[in-house]
Amino acid sequence: MIQSKSLLLAALFCCTASVSQAQPASPCADLANLRMDGVEITKAELVPAGTTVAPPYPGAPRIGPLPAHCRVDGMIRRRKGVGGEEFGIGFAVALPEKDAWNGDFMMQGGGGGNGVVAYPAGASYSGDKPALVRGFAVASTDTGHKAKTGPFDFAFMRDQQAYLDFAYQANAEVAGVAKQIIAHYYAKSAAYSYFVGCSTGGREGMILSQRYPAVFDGIVSGDPAMRTGLSNLAIGKWIPVAYNQAAPKDASGKPQIDKFLTDADRKLVMDALLKTCDAKDGVADGMIFDPLGCDFDPAVLACKNGQTDQCIAPEKVAAIKKAFAGPKNAYGTQVYPGFLYDAGITAKGFASGLLALGPNGIFGPYTTATEIDVDKEALHASDPLVEPASTNLSTFSGGGGKLIFFHGDSDPWFSPLDTLEYYKSLAPANGGADKVAEWSRMFLVPGMAHCGGGPALDRFDMLGAVVNWVEKGTAPESVIATGQAFPGRSRPLCAFPKHAQYTGTGDSEDAKNFRCQ
Repeated sequence: MIQSKSLLLAALFCCTASVSQAQPASPCADLANLRMDGVEITKAELVPAGTTVAPPYPGAPRIGPLPAHCRVDGMIRRRKGVGGEEFGIGFAVALPEKDAWNGDFMMQGGGGGNGVVAYPAGASYSGDKPALVRGFAVASTDTGHKAKTGPFDFAFMRDQQAYLDFAYQANAEVAGVAKQIIAHYYAKSAAYSYFVGCSTGGREGMILSQRYPAVFDGIVSGDPAMRTGLSNLAIGKWIPVAYNQAAPKDASGKPQIDKFLTDADRKLVMDALLKTCDAKDGVADGMIFDPLGCDFDPAVLACKNGQTDQCIAPEKVAAIKKAFAGPKNAYGTQVYPGFLYDAGITAKGFASGLLALGPNGIFGPYTTATEIDVDKEALHASDPLVEPASTNLSTFSGGGGKLIFFHGDSDPWFSPLDTLEYYKSLAPANGGADKVAEWSRMFLVPGMAHCGGGPALDRFDMLGAVVNWVEKGTAPESVIATGQAFPGRSRPLCAFPKHAQYTGTGDSEDAKNFRCQ
């Protein structure tokens, strides 16, 4: 009897094993066999619920826990390029479980020179819930090359196709492939498609609205690196030269830009700035919510004859004013906009404020020059392949597209005034400001440095805002912001030209007691 039971159990085991072996691969693993022209799927695997992943920027918290999802990695147009180097557009797509998918697709933008396929979680500017957690299928890309020396490795530009991919082609290609993968996996196409990016990602969003107007229904463009040649002229040469003219010299006679201002000088500037502009929004809280209405002039701090205390040397004040005014050519024409006087200009950190420059910028030591030929420097600073300069967005807007801009008021790398000037320039080409406001809005973020940080409320849900606009027709008059710099505080970020103004009653830490005016 025992022997018979053993034989029966063995037979059942063999049968079960045979059935298991005969079962097809999981729908996720099956994506590895998906065939598309010019596309290789290099990996398709299930990622368990609860996974956390590294953030795209140093110092940021880990992203997650994420829901269970299928991650697909691949390469578009793998090839040998200049110098025999391998190129190709790397990408990744995260697909929520079928019963968790919200029916939409979201693509996240890159940063710096790209070159890395960031985890496709869609965590930036989505408030407390990354896009993947909300049920979006999410994609990311390296835009056609691999960074070898860090986030600002631009050596790939010697290869023309790699440069074109980075400049404008890769994101649209990846979006097309991602949409095919989504349609295959869920057996239906995504209902709506969104793009969210900041810095290089912000530029990418603008490019997509201008050159590929039918790819995305909603785009969020933050702190866009829209004119990098000219912004590099401003922050890398114009501003250092202005400071060098008044900075102390080392033993060899070279100016020391990191000693241009003392901590006491910076405190004087910030105290005077906040005294002049902080309370214009109804409450003195260390934030300037009406930066365009701020009439601060550093000249009030210049030492008078014989004065040595609680003032700043006149030549330093002159240098500050020159720096913040932005570069002008020999004819007095503005080459790149100036910068705002804001609460983050003395902050130190990853993207230090314009009055807290160290000896090095993002590309190495600052110049020690004390003169600059702006006409010569600006001659070849523009690059039409990379720059999103077009203002005719009639196809994008006519197809129902919605475009949201935001920019940190203390961004030391790209002036918020440049983004604002572009936004205002949409009006003449698109039927006037009122018509533009039907499909595009601009938000200024007080205190925020480049894409985050600074004495700011830098946590906000622009993804939700653009989704509600596209899918529900609800235009974002304001977006609630919070942040680690001010625990327990919330404020509305108001659509330009309005700003947040305290009503005069209720808790001034609560956004509900502010109005946009």
